[in-house]
Amino acid sequence: MMKAIVYTKYGPPDVLQLKDVEKPAPNTRDVLIKVRAVAVTSGDCKARGFKDIHSLFWIPSRVAFGIIKPRNTILGSELAGEVEAIGQDVSRFSKGDRVFGYTGLRFGAYAEYLCLPEDSVLAIKPANTTFEEAASVPFGSITALFFLRKGNIQNGQHVLINGASGAVGSAAVQLAKYFGAEVTGVCSTEKLNLVRSLGADRVIDYTKEDFTKIAGAYDIIFDTVGASSYADCRNLLKQDGRYLLAVFGFKQLLQMLWTSIFGSKKVICAISTERVEDLNFLTDLIEAGKMRSVIDRRYPLEQAADAHRYVEEGHKTGSVILTLERNRETQERRR
Repeated sequence: MMKAIVYTKYGPPDVLQLKDVEKPAPNTRDVLIKVRAVAVTSGDCKARGFKDIHSLFWIPSRVAFGIIKPRNTILGSELAGEVEAIGQDVSRFSKGDRVFGYTGLRFGAYAEYLCLPEDSVLAIKPANTTFEEAASVPFGSITALFFLRKGNIQNGQHVLINGASGAVGSAAVQLAKYFGAEVTGVCSTEKLNLVRSLGADRVIDYTKEDFTKIAGAYDIIFDTVGASSYADCRNLLKQDGRYLLAVFGFKQLLQMLWTSIFGSKKVICAISTERVEDLNFLTDLIEAGKMRSVIDRRYPLEQAADAHRYVEEGHKTGSVILTLERNRETQERRR
């Protein structure tokens, strides 16, 4: 048996309960991971409560997650841990490997152990990171990388990132700098110094200034939080500029279709795809000291509901992490 955070119905954070569940066993091509840390994401919160899901995606999301009750009762998609056992046909990993990865809609990481196919988005953890730091990487960094590549980012371009202190935004600032861009970050007052420390050349405090009213000319505007509009940002874009949206609805899809036909400025919105190659690329950047993780708060596994409440406030900086170390140490002392 193992400990896991389980939810059997949709609802507020209190539906998350710490329970004993069956410990998984690896099949021939599976990797059994002893989970050390897992990130709490806005996606976890949406899957738990089915709030803030755009009407365009509500029905397909409900079908994917479970119409009446959750199909996957253990949330968590970003994790780091150690390989405890492997199936007989596994060749990519060995027992004892320290790994990190992303489970996607499979979820399952709010638990002491997790089985994943060896061809999952899973890689050896960067040597210079803790488990907590590694668990904060996959979704935000892969999403940022996906969108910046969609925007065809180039050396010397001017890039504005709205929501520059979040999990996606903090990664986007660092990746844009790696690609040679001049970066402007938009965030709140208390996060200005953090965004500067990530490499932003200029920071704008959205509580004091509306960035859409400030003179500028950008090759890329990347809104990671869906807090702006194309109408407001269009005049800030250069002639062939790209307006990237990580959060979007039907209106933005229509704008993307319209701009793909008319004019040189483009709206780009998409659901990011995750690949092992991207995780390996990020590992190289982290080990080279060109990227770092940003962690806001840490909670023990049993306080997952509190972590969800905090994430749902919408003001986190970087990532929120559930750590399983204290829970495991407590069990060992009891033995």
